Amino acid sequence: MDQQPTTPLMPHQPRSPRSRRRGRRIGELATISLLSAALAAGGTWGVISVTDERPDSTATTEAGATSSASSSQAIPVSTGAKESPNWNAVTDAVTPSVVAIGVRGQSAGGEGSGVILDEQGHVLTNNHVVTGAGPSPKITVTLADGATYDATVAGTDPSTDLAVLTIADPPKDLTPITVGSSKDLEVGDPVMAVGNPLGLAGTVTTGIVSALDRPVSTARSEGGQSSPFAQQGQPVVTAAIQTSAAINPGNSGGALVDASGRLVGINSSIATMGGSGQSGNIGIGFAIPANEATWIAEQLIEDGEAQHAFLGVVPTDGTAKEGAATHRGAEIRKVSDGSPADEAGLSEGDLVVAIGDSPVTGAESLVGLVHARTIGSQVPLTVIHDGKKTTIDVTLGTAPERDA
Repeated sequence: MDQQPTTPLMPHQPRSPRSRRRGRRIGELATISLLSAALAAGGTWGVISVTDERPDSTATTEAGATSSASSSQAIPVSTGAKESPNWNAVTDAVTPSVVAIGVRGQSAGGEGSGVILDEQGHVLTNNHVVTGAGPSPKITVTLADGATYDATVAGTDPSTDLAVLTIADPPKDLTPITVGSSKDLEVGDPVMAVGNPLGLAGTVTTGIVSALDRPVSTARSEGGQSSPFAQQGQPVVTAAIQTSAAINPGNSGGALVDASGRLVGINSSIATMGGSGQSGNIGIGFAIPANEATWIAEQLIEDGEAQHAFLGVVPTDGTAKEGAATHRGAEIRKVSDGSPADEAGLSEGDLVVAIGDSPVTGAESLVGLVHARTIGSQVPLTVIHDGKKTTIDVTLGTAPERDA
């Protein structure tokens, strides 16, 4: 599948089917567009929208890589109960780990946000933040104490809209963010967004998790120009965290944290009501789940590029009957020979309606949910085949250069 745009390091935390089902309701975004939350001179760098066009190949994996550094960190705010968050304490704990990013090219520039991953100076952010100003831009990272450093790109992954920067000669007192598990989130959980909206560094906003596994895809810019992702031929599809925490242009790459101050998402895009120009927050923002982001970041730090999970199908939106009920999901148009889907017995015409406990409502949903998983993970697919619902276990492979 063509990959789509919006990092390091936490194992999956198992959740009961009941709690996951409660948080995995997915709806359509029919009348709004999604704006990459980066602030750029002269206009936006990218706009994304949910459309009916589907990638011609398939999807990816559920992130669950581990990080010895992050997993060994203590909870930043031990008093951070969901019922009564101590946002003052969370702010004190998280702000030193969030940076402002400046990018300047020959004819364009912009600002975004990032999170410090380790004491070596690796910073996780969005790909569209570091590539929006064109080739060979000058990149700077400003820490919470106001000190600014030059930075270089350690690696980018346009298909997930993630990138890692390396601070040049970083100070010895960097504060890496503590990474949590996005798999533990439930709809209604309190969260805080921390970043650099509109150039206002160190801004914090609070809200709740509004939805999980929300399919979000990249399309075109408001002016009719292709986004950076489209230019690279890799639109982004993400099974995103939707939040009511205010996210504005410049928040891209910043932290979405829980009531304990742990990273649960990388803020990446906002919804607008359409029209021209950059719109501000309307209470619908989106973040890349931390499990997926940290899995990709680990690879970017080590290799400068990332591999992705592979199912091996061409999906489209579809419906199927099971008795008197009609289900919608991702209809399989093609199964690649020798692919994980082929080996598991998935057939043309099958309708995938769930991956694990997460419902699949269409092709984008399937792409995003596979993208969120790791290579080699075994996932149960709920499939309607010849009018009967069945479960097929698939072990995801490694995607070729062009994911399918």
